[in-house]
Amino acid sequence: MTVPTQPRTDVLAEHDLVQLLAPDGRRREHPEYRWDGDVATLCGLYRDLFLVRRVDTEAHALQRHGELGLWAPCLGQEAAQVGAGRALQNQDFVFPTYREHGLAWTRGIDPVKLLGLFRGSDLGGWDPTEAGMALYSIVIGAQTLHAVGYAMGLGLDDQVGHADAERDSAVLACFGDGATSQGDVNEAFVWAASFHAPVVFLCQNNQYAISVPLERQTHVPLAQRAEGFGFPGVRVDGNDVLAVQAVVSAALQRARNGEGPTLVEAVTYRVGPHTTSDDPTRYRDPQEVEHWKERDPLLRLRRHLEAEGIEESYFADLDAEAEALGRHLREACKALPEPDLADMFDRVHAEGTPELAEQKAAYVAYRSSFEGGAA
Repeated sequence: MTVPTQPRTDVLAEHDLVQLLAPDGRRREHPEYRWDGDVATLCGLYRDLFLVRRVDTEAHALQRHGELGLWAPCLGQEAAQVGAGRALQNQDFVFPTYREHGLAWTRGIDPVKLLGLFRGSDLGGWDPTEAGMALYSIVIGAQTLHAVGYAMGLGLDDQVGHADAERDSAVLACFGDGATSQGDVNEAFVWAASFHAPVVFLCQNNQYAISVPLERQTHVPLAQRAEGFGFPGVRVDGNDVLAVQAVVSAALQRARNGEGPTLVEAVTYRVGPHTTSDDPTRYRDPQEVEHWKERDPLLRLRRHLEAEGIEESYFADLDAEAEALGRHLREACKALPEPDLADMFDRVHAEGTPELAEQKAAYVAYRSSFEGGAA
C-alpha cells in the first residue's frame, strides 16, 4: 500500500459541518442547533471522554500483553460516541458496531464486559433489554437492518408520536464510513424511508475503511446520500461533543415524534489502528495524523473548561479516577473465568426451545465423554 505523498488534511472542509466548539476551545453559534448545558454538564461530558479514552488505551495495552485476543480502538472518536450516547433517553435503543466503547459507557455497561468479549470469555455479557443496547456486531453493516426492524416494531407497538417524553422511543444505528458501501446499509435506508421508521443512522466517518481512504469510497459527503432515499442528512463535527449531542438529540426527537429517519454523518478521525492487528503507518501519512490530533475531542473541551475557570484540582481528581479505573480493568481482565461453551445454547433465544435443550444435552454428554469433562 502506497502512503499518500501529501497529508489528507482538506478532505472534509470544516465550513460545512455543524460545529459548536472549535478546536481552540471557543464556543460557536449555529443558526439551527444549540447546546444549552451548564458548566457542570460540560465537566460531566469531559469526564465521559477522559474515562472512555482510559478504557480504550488500557484495553489496547492489555491486548499487547496477551490478555485480549483483539481490540478495536476508538481513539479520536470519543466525542462522536459520547455526544450521541448522552442524547439518548432511557427507552431508546442502540445497535452498535464493534468499537462503540463510548456508547457502551454512556449506557452504563461495565467496560469489563467489553474485555470479556475481546478476551473470548463470553459474547459481551450484558443484557440488551436492561442496557438499551444490543451486543456488538462484527458483520459490517448487518446491525443497520436489525435497527430498522426494531424501529419498525416501535411503530407497530405505538411507541412513537405521542409527545410523551417517557413513552416515545427511537433507535440509534451505528456504523462507519466503510459500511456505507455495503448493501445491508443501503437496504436499511430503503426500509427506514419506506416505513418512516424512528431510527437515526449515526455514521462515524473516521476517514478510513480499514486502509481505504474516504475519497476512494465517495465523491460526495456521506450525509448527502440520505436525500436519495427521501430523508434528511446532517454533517456534524464528530470531534465536537457539544455539536454531536445537539444534532443527534434533534434527530432522535424527530424520530420519536414520528417524523422518520435521519442520517447523521459525524466527521471524525481514527487516530489509532483499525484493530490491534492493523498497521496504519502503511497507508497514512504521519502529518495527517498530527493534523487531526490538533482537533482532538478531549483537547478542545479541556481548553474550553480551562477558559471557563475550571480549577486544576478537577483535572487532577480525574487523573486519579482514571488510574483507579485502569487498575480495576487490569485486575478484572485477568480474573475473567474461562467460558463454559454449554452456555451458548442458552443465549440463542430469550426463551429456550426443546430443540436447543436437546442439542445442549448432546453437547454436554459428548464433552463428558472426555477425561475431565471439559471442552
